Amino acid sequence: MNNRLTWGLFAAWAVHDAEEWLTVGRWSARRAAMQRQGRRGPRLPQISDARMRTGIALLAPIVAATALDGARTGGRSRLFQAAVAGFGLHGFGHLAASAATRGYTPGVATAPIVVIPFGAWAWHRLGRDGIRRPAVATVRDGIVAVAAALALGHVGAAAIQYGNRHF
Repeated sequence: MNNRLTWGLFAAWAVHDAEEWLTVGRWSARRAAMQRQGRRGPRLPQISDARMRTGIALLAPIVAATALDGARTGGRSRLFQAAVAGFGLHGFGHLAASAATRGYTPGVATAPIVVIPFGAWAWHRLGRDGIRRPAVATVRDGIVAVAAALALGHVGAAAIQYGNRHF
């Protein structure tokens, strides 16, 4: 098993989340201003740079541990393969969000050039190497993993910010 596959997950995640790290606060503030002006489009909560960056920092060790688990198991790990599937598929969520808002959304620039291609390449590679787990179960696990990661990142960041205001 090639380390480009296992550690590639962490590298692709880092590139993708760097885009979100740099853009979400300004984008969210502009989006909130547009909503206050009565412009059409989906209602979205405002997310500060601090909250997004805290969420990303919370997820970094989890993604790194997942890549390590992939390296340790030669890519056979259920967690690693679910993360690959979920990460790749979540890129389509970024594309859908941009379509729904009719413009840029944080993460959409790297979704078609990093997230989706890495996910597709890694999925193909797991299959070529004969170690890919059953697709339906792995995709289901990947969707659950992405949902859990998003919840952990956002809820954890909110809890940390709330706690910081009360100390």
